[in-house]
Amino acid sequence: MKIQAVIFDIGNVLLTFDYFIAERALLAHTGRDTAPSIEDLHPHRMDHETGRSTREEFIRIVREAFAHDGPEDHFIEMWTRIFEVNTPMVEWARSLHGTTPLYLLSNIGCIHHDHIFEEYDFFQKLFRDGIYSYKAGVMKPERRIFELARTQFGVDPSRTLYIDDLEENVRGAESVGFVTHHYDPTKHNRFEAHIGSLVFA
Repeated sequence: MKIQAVIFDIGNVLLTFDYFIAERALLAHTGRDTAPSIEDLHPHRMDHETGRSTREEFIRIVREAFAHDGPEDHFIEMWTRIFEVNTPMVEWARSLHGTTPLYLLSNIGCIHHDHIFEEYDFFQKLFRDGIYSYKAGVMKPERRIFELARTQFGVDPSRTLYIDDLEENVRGAESVGFVTHHYDPTKHNRFEAHIGSLVFA
């Protein structure tokens, strides 16, 4: 099968991440022993990542939850230093750049989006376009975001590889006809074996 385009998820595909890094930093700063519950913060993160709440609202809620009383930029520094480059996948993307169109499709809020685009120049250099949940107002695995990717990127799903670390997102992409790979950053060799059967335009 000839693949004419590739769409990448960001988290745990191009970048690995760990929210507990931010949690530990915030607890160390505030001197608190316990973090706010994930269940309490999760709805606010979902609102942030779908654009239902503003950057300012989300920052206020999380800072209050952690009792963070320092400058806002100090909070942002801790909240964003959770990423590491998944070098094997980024290098694979580099190998396709210039011959195969590359795109991004991510559930992400504006804070992390702005940070990674400032921190890692390959996002600007390698990818033609991207769809981000906080701008789109819809999140994976909803079918609508994959339909948006199809139309905005102008790709044929049957000739487009979509890579994601979450099974439910892979199934969402498959429902629109994309060729998919369920990716595990700790098993990049499995990905390399899978793509060996594909031909890239």
